[in-house]
Amino acid sequence: MAIISAIVPTWNRADLLKSILTNLGAQTRPPDQVIVVDNGSTDATQLIAREFHVDLIVFPENRGFAAAVNEGIKRAKGEWLLILNNDVVLEPEWLERLLASAEEENAAFAAGKLLRLDDVNTIDGSWDLVSRAAYAWRCGYDRPDGAVWSVRRKISLAPMTAALFHRRVFEKVGLLETRFESYYEDVDFGVRCVLAGVEGVYEPGAVAMHMGKTTWGKRSRRIMFLTARNQVLLLAKHYPAETLRRFAWPILVGQILAVLAAAKHGHLFTALRGKWEGLRQWSRFRNEVKPKGAIEAAFSESEHEIRRLQKQIGFDLYWRFYFGLVRSG
Repeated sequence: MAIISAIVPTWNRADLLKSILTNLGAQTRPPDQVIVVDNGSTDATQLIAREFHVDLIVFPENRGFAAAVNEGIKRAKGEWLLILNNDVVLEPEWLERLLASAEEENAAFAAGKLLRLDDVNTIDGSWDLVSRAAYAWRCGYDRPDGAVWSVRRKISLAPMTAALFHRRVFEKVGLLETRFESYYEDVDFGVRCVLAGVEGVYEPGAVAMHMGKTTWGKRSRRIMFLTARNQVLLLAKHYPAETLRRFAWPILVGQILAVLAAAKHGHLFTALRGKWEGLRQWSRFRNEVKPKGAIEAAFSESEHEIRRLQKQIGFDLYWRFYFGLVRSG
């Protein structure tokens, strides 16, 4: 039987930690090891972790999601590594179904259907896609659940809100990008999976509910800043100069629309500050740029799939403007 290690990064939400640890223990196929990585909490987080007799890693300060997950991976004993936010609620057969799907499809990783906890008829997430402008879409987000999101399929980018990875993925692709701290580190990881030829599976029968951005608060300034910055850093890390020139118009349109989307929620200056910080850090990421062929194909194919799905379900406002101004890759 495969050994599964669960990794749960957490920060100052002892109540959520207690919920997810209880939830994991109630799975029809519970993990063999649970690792809690405490990102410098000042509440009862450590007491809860010890109460559940999990493996506890304590950071003296908040080092971000990526650093916490990486430390958990290093300490994990399992063949399969389960990465979980503390604010998800798993149906009892979630892990069993996810593992079975991965093994049946010979997939390197697996993600299930995420529904909103406050409205279980609405999708919170499924799998990810990313445009040539480095703007990621969590497919189905805020859309009604339905047939589109109820079919097993191969995927390349798995949201790390709740996903299962075989250890060989990290051995081949590497750990998460800690310089991203939080947000878009899983998109960057997914892009690296695409380039390495690593595929996963989306299993709609593995259902979980997600509270959404409960650590920082929905659409907090910190989230908006990190998202805006990391979209730029994704371009810096993966696009050679020739690709930046070829995709200049989609990049410009996509990044401006991203700022306008943040402005709609009252975070114009935060988003602009994030973009500026990404440009300021640009040169630090340029030594990892790969040849243009595989990169251009990966982002173009992903964008093409975004357009296909958006056309099928009806265009979100962002994508309506984007594809109205940009020819699909």
